[in-house]
Amino acid sequence: MSTRTSGTRFFVVALLVSLLVAGVASYYASAHPDGLEHVAEQTGFIDSAEDSATADSPLADYQTSGIDDARLSGGVAGVIGVLVMLLLSTGLFWLIRRREPADSRD
Repeated sequence: MSTRTSGTRFFVVALLVSLLVAGVASYYASAHPDGLEHVAEQTGFIDSAEDSATADSPLADYQTSGIDDARLSGGVAGVIGVLVMLLLSTGLFWLIRRREPADSRD
């Protein structure tokens, strides 16, 4: 097996595992508030919190707008997040990859 085939297989398996974790494991994520929200509730300053500037975005609060089932909505948001990060990181790596100097290609 060539190195290229091995690398492609690794990438495909890693992508499938990432999508599976984002889409399925998020179904079992805790509905309890995170640490900061918990401390804010316990100390009494939760009411002074303001909404994020992105609170009205389609993927706000780890949910997908337009999907009523909270767990399915979270799973879809996770899958979209994995795919967006894949596109961004691939684009970044493509931009900064090392290129062979023109002289060494002969």
